[in-house]
Amino acid sequence: MSIAQLAGRRGRRTAAALAVAASLALTAAACTGQPNSGSQGSTGSNDKPVTITFWHGWSQPNELAAINANIAGFEKLHPNIHVKAVKAVSADTITQGMRATGANAPDVVSDFSTTDVGKFCSTGAWIDLNPLMKKDGIDPASTFSPAMLNYTQYKGDQCSLPLLGDAYGLYYNVDMFKAAGIASPPKTFSELAADAVKLTKGDGSQQLGYMPVWDYYEQNTGYVGGQFNPTYFTADGKSNLAADPAWPALFSWQKDLIGKLGGYAHLEKLRTGYGDEFAANAFDKGKVAMQMDGEWRVANLQQDKVSFNWATAPFPVPDDKASSYGMGFQTGTVIGINRNSQQQAAAWEFVKYMTTDTTALVTFANAIDNVPSTLAALKSPDLKLPSQFQTFLNVAANSGSVTQPATPDGDAYVTILQNLGLDLQSGKQTDVAAGLKKADTDIDNSLAQASTH
Repeated sequence: MSIAQLAGRRGRRTAAALAVAASLALTAAACTGQPNSGSQGSTGSNDKPVTITFWHGWSQPNELAAINANIAGFEKLHPNIHVKAVKAVSADTITQGMRATGANAPDVVSDFSTTDVGKFCSTGAWIDLNPLMKKDGIDPASTFSPAMLNYTQYKGDQCSLPLLGDAYGLYYNVDMFKAAGIASPPKTFSELAADAVKLTKGDGSQQLGYMPVWDYYEQNTGYVGGQFNPTYFTADGKSNLAADPAWPALFSWQKDLIGKLGGYAHLEKLRTGYGDEFAANAFDKGKVAMQMDGEWRVANLQQDKVSFNWATAPFPVPDDKASSYGMGFQTGTVIGINRNSQQQAAAWEFVKYMTTDTTALVTFANAIDNVPSTLAALKSPDLKLPSQFQTFLNVAANSGSVTQPATPDGDAYVTILQNLGLDLQSGKQTDVAAGLKKADTDIDNSLAQASTH
């Protein structure tokens, strides 16, 4: 499963988003194009009434109620702008929609996959929002969470903005920790490994301290590897995996821990015996003592009314980066304006409201258990979220938190890295250095191919 698929599953929480049955008048599948000369003027309350179409992927009742409430709030402030919302739009439909023109073209689009940003920025499918923010006096660096701002742009083109987000941390079973005599959650990778061994009973079938294989729920090379703050690409855009010591260190740590917990074959048997990530999560069922997960797991654990005490903490960091403890990996939902929109001025007013209005962001975060995307919203006293959620708010506000950079070929490089991790853990590939060099070549080839389209 690719990282994009993981992101899609995560973004939809308890159900996959439904594809929208829409009749699209598609133009030729051009790779680049100029922004449409749509309405760029004022959108004050005395302007001519306009309707903009907003595509989004939310589909659950609480999500729809929240997004519709925000739309109503916007329309109250802008009575001349009507927002036609289209729910549960799939990633494939979004890509198709960027080629549509006229009445079938969406004006504003939100996307659960940050890996689409590089594609939409580099091709001009979504317009650069920098001039609009400058015109309205919005300073991106002082407005948005640093990592979230990073994953919404490509080479300085801010073609999208964050619309809430996801932050990762460590969930741990407090009762298991007490029984094992462990007083606090691990802060470094070596402490995580030591605690994982100490928390494992027998062969781990009854209780496993930590599941280190890459295809376990949200555990993957990019999210865990992000704790090293790796440099994915050189200044000239070439893949930098083999030259970055983060990746050999990560794979060595994982291999060592796999060996201490019974070996790959044994752990893989345990992993495949666990339940679905949301329907029967192994941590929720008390089978795993610690796991990396996103902020939404707080709500899942409360809804499941688990029988044990649990808590959250920042995910551990490499031992030589102990001072960075508190940072974490981030991703989330992005929102942008279609270059083919005929109502770009009205579309911008809507995007600006949805991404910078503190009240709108806070009420939305409260309703769907996501992390607010502006620094002001992260600090709002109106956030009504469980105490365990604070970990993720802190991660989002931490200037050291990281994400994965956008590229014009979407999720190709993260998929290549993940596949290498899978091959290394299973023994299909045994030479880490050679594997990383080949991954660099494959990534560079993918980027070169993307630049020719």
